[in-house]
Amino acid sequence: MVDRRALRNLDFLFILFTLLLLAASLIILSTASISVIKSSPLHYVETQTVWILTGIIIAMVVGAIDYQKWQHFRWWIYGFNLVLLLAVILFGDTAKGATRWIYLTSSIGIQPSEFAKIFIILTFADFLAKREGRLNNVTDFIPPFLFILLPMLLIFKQPDLGTTLVFVAIFIGMMFVAGANPWKFGGLILGGVVIMGGALWLHFSTSLPKWLQWAQGLPLPLQEYQLKRLTIFMNPAADKTGDGFHILQSLWAIGSGELWGKGYRMGTQGQLNFLPEHHTDFIFSVVGEEFGFIGTITLLFLFLIFLLRAISIAMKARDMYGMLIVSGVVSMFTFHILINVGMTSGIMPVTGIPLPLISAGGSAMWSNMASIGLLLSVNLRHQRRMF
Repeated sequence: MVDRRALRNLDFLFILFTLLLLAASLIILSTASISVIKSSPLHYVETQTVWILTGIIIAMVVGAIDYQKWQHFRWWIYGFNLVLLLAVILFGDTAKGATRWIYLTSSIGIQPSEFAKIFIILTFADFLAKREGRLNNVTDFIPPFLFILLPMLLIFKQPDLGTTLVFVAIFIGMMFVAGANPWKFGGLILGGVVIMGGALWLHFSTSLPKWLQWAQGLPLPLQEYQLKRLTIFMNPAADKTGDGFHILQSLWAIGSGELWGKGYRMGTQGQLNFLPEHHTDFIFSVVGEEFGFIGTITLLFLFLIFLLRAISIAMKARDMYGMLIVSGVVSMFTFHILINVGMTSGIMPVTGIPLPLISAGGSAMWSNMASIGLLLSVNLRHQRRMF
């Protein structure tokens, strides 16, 4: 239960902007999904309404629980997370070449990788809180990396490259907040980016100097279609009917919206189904086409205030554990927003990451609302105890 006096701590501006984003989701889906199932044009609006309402209940329940209680069950949560991810690989249903879902009935399923993000934030926050002040050397970074590596590998195995990258973002964000030496840790990150960039160059390069020809066509632990998605955004016109098709359609949709947009349900790329996955991964493109630059800026403004209020909650947290939980959630949301907007705008790879709180999807909505519940739990209890 929550002490009534604690309710005065609630960040009502954060709650307001969360509700505004949820309302925006229904408005956008009411036009983005109308042509997906022609026999039931409001199907995704109706299901999203259910996910939102149940998600609000989840947020309230999670918020009512003192976040510090999760520390007592950290290893149980971590173990359950691994079992759930392993179950996906062993018993999950395969669709479009990936095994990501476990169906509870013939029509109801869950995507465990969505909830895995919440589980890893809760457990990794405790892991790092116990190492506060002891993340100064490169060797100190190894235990945290190993802690997050196993669930990452299980998600990568599905394969789910997008969620794997979300784990990387959560890891980096939480490590910095936990006090990892910025120069040494930042240097490792920069080194990793350089190595990955070099590996991609060697893999795709057809002409190399003699001293590097031994590495030409360097094999990578990614399937060819994943590699294509990671690089095609640099020149989508090179494969107009294949991997570049999504990006080109998205660019045409956003560009054609100009300043004010074509109008509600007046878009062509989305309404005529030229734009694939326009109710999930590419829903931002629909915003650009039908509501124009003004609509996209308004949506991004809502996200900006939402994230700034979340950061404010982190800064007021009564302990490092609470601060790390919020930083993990903020890192997750920020990465989702940047990558989704970036990929629909043609400046980042297409990784299949939905726009949080906006895209259609039950598991994603429940996961997002559970994470918001964690923020509210930290927010309610931000005053430090005096005795």
